[in-house]
Amino acid sequence: MRVTSTEFQQNVGRFQDAAQRAPVAITKNGRAHTVLLSATMFEVLVKGRVARPIEELDDETLKAIAESAVPPQYEGLDQMLKDWTP
Repeated sequence: MRVTSTEFQQNVGRFQDAAQRAPVAITKNGRAHTVLLSATMFEVLVKGRVARPIEELDDETLKAIAESAVPPQYEGLDQMLKDWTP
């Protein structure tokens, strides 16, 4: 998404919300000047990774991981990997 700096100033909240889904390029004099992006995307760019130590995960995330399961349509992948060794 591209917006002018005037549009951005008039609708900061709207573009902050939009940046949670995709970067927002803010233009000045017709050229991209600044890019607004989510904190998560910024972290990925700065740290170069998505993974983080388990100690940094909140209880909700840990619970979601513990309760997760592979959807039935992907069960065949286990068979493909059963004899694989790194």
